[in-house]
Amino acid sequence: MDLCKNCGRVLEKDEIAIYKRMVNRGATDFLCVACLAAHFNVSEDMIKEKIDHFRKMGCTLFE
Repeated sequence: MDLCKNCGRVLEKDEIAIYKRMVNRGATDFLCVACLAAHFNVSEDMIKEKIDHFRKMGCTLFE
């Protein structure tokens, strides 16, 4: 079970995948959608749109 390295919330698989896609594919610590959005100074909806976008593109990080 992976936890957000900032707030400690339990992460979903998509949150790990978007962190790897946007920050570092080799990462072992991750941020939840809320903390990742704050890190990039964008809305949570923008991060969720990127998850959908990468999934539709066929990115293998997303199931």
